[in-house]
Amino acid sequence: MVRLAYVTLLGIALSGSALGKSGQPNGSPSVQDLKSLSLQQLGEIEVTTQSKEPTEIWNTPAAIYVLSGDDIRRSGVTNLPDALRLVPGVNVGRVSGSRNWAVGIRGFGDQYSKYVLVLIDGRSIYTPLFGGVLWTIDNVMLEDVDRIEVIRGPGGTIWGADATNGVINIITKSSQDTPGNLASAGGGNEDQDTEDFRYGRVGRQWSYRADAFGFVRSPEFHIDGQPGYDWSRLGQVGFRADRKVQANEVTVQGDAYWGKFGDAQSLSTYTPPAAQISYASTNASGGDLLFRERREFNNHSDIYLQAFWAHDHRIGSNFGEDRDTFDLDFMHRLPTFLSQRFSYGLGGRLSPSTVTQVVPTATFNPLKKTDSIYSAFLQDEIRFVPDKVSFTLGSKFEHNNYTGFEYQPSGRVLWTPTETETIWAAISRAVRTPDRVDEDIQVDIFALASPIVFGRLIGNHTLRAERLIAYEGGYRKLVRKDLYLALSAFHNTYYDLIAQDAGTVSVGSVPPFPPSSLLVTFQYINGIRGSTDGVEIAPQWQPTPWCRLKGAYSYLHIDLHDQGTFTDTLTLTSLHGSSPNSQAVLTSQFDITKRFEFDATSRFVGSLPAQKVNAYVTEDARLGWNASKKLSLSIAGRNLLQPHHAEFGISPGPDVSVKRSIYAKLVWRR
Repeated sequence: MVRLAYVTLLGIALSGSALGKSGQPNGSPSVQDLKSLSLQQLGEIEVTTQSKEPTEIWNTPAAIYVLSGDDIRRSGVTNLPDALRLVPGVNVGRVSGSRNWAVGIRGFGDQYSKYVLVLIDGRSIYTPLFGGVLWTIDNVMLEDVDRIEVIRGPGGTIWGADATNGVINIITKSSQDTPGNLASAGGGNEDQDTEDFRYGRVGRQWSYRADAFGFVRSPEFHIDGQPGYDWSRLGQVGFRADRKVQANEVTVQGDAYWGKFGDAQSLSTYTPPAAQISYASTNASGGDLLFRERREFNNHSDIYLQAFWAHDHRIGSNFGEDRDTFDLDFMHRLPTFLSQRFSYGLGGRLSPSTVTQVVPTATFNPLKKTDSIYSAFLQDEIRFVPDKVSFTLGSKFEHNNYTGFEYQPSGRVLWTPTETETIWAAISRAVRTPDRVDEDIQVDIFALASPIVFGRLIGNHTLRAERLIAYEGGYRKLVRKDLYLALSAFHNTYYDLIAQDAGTVSVGSVPPFPPSSLLVTFQYINGIRGSTDGVEIAPQWQPTPWCRLKGAYSYLHIDLHDQGTFTDTLTLTSLHGSSPNSQAVLTSQFDITKRFEFDATSRFVGSLPAQKVNAYVTEDARLGWNASKKLSLSIAGRNLLQPHHAEFGISPGPDVSVKRSIYAKLVWRR
């Protein structure tokens, strides 16, 4: 296996340190204990994504799903997007082999996950450059993941703009849960090399850990037989420190990463007028630092304060960007005479960036820009019948530098007839603001040689925010002690979705265009409106202590159409045909003996006509051997039913298919 030297050297240093005293935090069970909990106890786990406050799943008026660290381990996946395939209502597709993934919730999947807000420990990894997420760059060591909380449905009232169709919060373990040393190494035909190292120590008040990890991923299957360009390499180091004294919790954590990724970009030139595909790699580096404090007071009130800084640098064959992000978030919750929990908060974010122009035909205007968001938040939870019926009403009020003032209210009703039964309903408004590509981009594309024709795509500084009005409801129940069922349904109405207009034709005789050439100019406009409807079902059955079955099925119907005089069908076709109408997953976990585990996952994903992807069924399997308390070995096979299959389209083509793969991993703990 190819070795990542800088990660390996640091990992050896970490694993060679002295072993600290172990400890266990108070509160919710750690992920090591989740696999031993009953289905009823799993419903009592506290989640934070829906309200930023610890709340039992039974008392959460939203379509929430918790993917535990043990679920991720037993699935055999090696990255976060593949783990999300296990969540109902979430569609995941490989866009270009190992370079990126298209992740969507309740529709509108694309390679940047534009309609989903993704968080790592409450820190947004959304970039205003293209309004989305780069999954290959934003990574977490899987051994450190405590759980992933997924909210299907808008989360704008709590998290603000761009939490349109859902929120994914990747929550890492407290350093109190990770004492001692850990080292792991793995490899296979796709994930050629993965290495993880961690050292942790627990003291009287503070606990901490340091870790390092890296990976080398090979190209996927190329239909045209060309050498694969879609490889990726990344190394990352990080630390986390936690302090908990009585009702006061403090966390400080940070990361730094370096990566290099294969790429393919179609680039045009003015002289001579031509277009070619560049296979130059993209280089990326960056880091982040986060501080968070949660303090409870004797009057049953508490405060939440979080601040983070992040820096990202990317440079590729088409353009580059350097961006810093400074974010501050404060919330205060307190009881009042009429309500159980009244919350208010303030927030602010500044994100200055500089774009580097690499080729004359692609630029941003202006090259330097500072994105800003200032927000206020109010929410009240009223208990009409104690422990039975509650009503939550709140709104986020924001001002951003793209569309000005925005508001995102929601109303939620929760009824818990019994301790193990929940009925909820909600109405919400959410917005997605334009990004730098929507407003500031200018790209010239050579299209035709005779006559000479160029296409130009330009941004629009008069765009409105995309708006969503969501109606949703759900039901969850522990049918009996070994059977759990969760249902949800939704109707989403969208306005002012951003698309390209039909274009205007002019003579491009002004330099840099060749004389007498034709120029077709396209601009982004608010051109689409419509609705989506769907249902999601997620049962769990544990017939014996050594066997657990988890299922998920989701159905989605999309109905979008022109808004006003919009006539271009490109975006409409893409939105209609880039998310499957139906998908299903069945996961089985078997503890064969105390030392052996066997896990299997069957997946069905419907067709994506806009991406020229057929429906497919595939199977993943994993066999694990816990040789001792210190040493474990596993071997996993993914996409076993066919040599390769397509999951999402790519531009420039031809498309890349995901290969059948095998992966082995050795983990040592002390």
